[in-house]
Amino acid sequence: MRELIYHPHEVLNTRAEPVAEINGETRELAEEMIEIMIQSDGIGLAGPQVGLLKRLFVVKAPEDEPRVFINPQILSTSLETSVYEEGCLSIPGVYADLERSSVIQVQAWNERGRRFNIEADKMLARIILHENDHLNGVLFIDHLTQKKRERLLKRYTTPVAG
Repeated sequence: MRELIYHPHEVLNTRAEPVAEINGETRELAEEMIEIMIQSDGIGLAGPQVGLLKRLFVVKAPEDEPRVFINPQILSTSLETSVYEEGCLSIPGVYADLERSSVIQVQAWNERGRRFNIEADKMLARIILHENDHLNGVLFIDHLTQKKRERLLKRYTTPVAG
């Protein structure tokens, strides 16, 4: 089974490549990522977080079933925003308030190769935006001022893989 990759790691700051073909291997990977996300008490997990530079992430909003997003595209974001405390499985123990769009339109493919469009709001929108950032090599702390980011990371110790 793949393992979580922790900050700092170059793969977390690298833009992921599109998934070329959605097949059985892609489905198995998505299932494995859902398992890792749930075991880690996460609500989202992107390919780069498990060492895979592919444009794929999984999410599980509260009271929702896990969803798979392959080659997602954010089609629109609302001008209305909200602030919420975010964290990340790749930077455990580090949390910060972040402002993001409240409503988004997303197009992606599911694990069966079917294209879908959804309008997501509230927590689901935030999770999707956070995970989509990972596909672009962006961590949530990259949205903070340098001073705040440095202050938060001073207390952070990279976990030992195992």
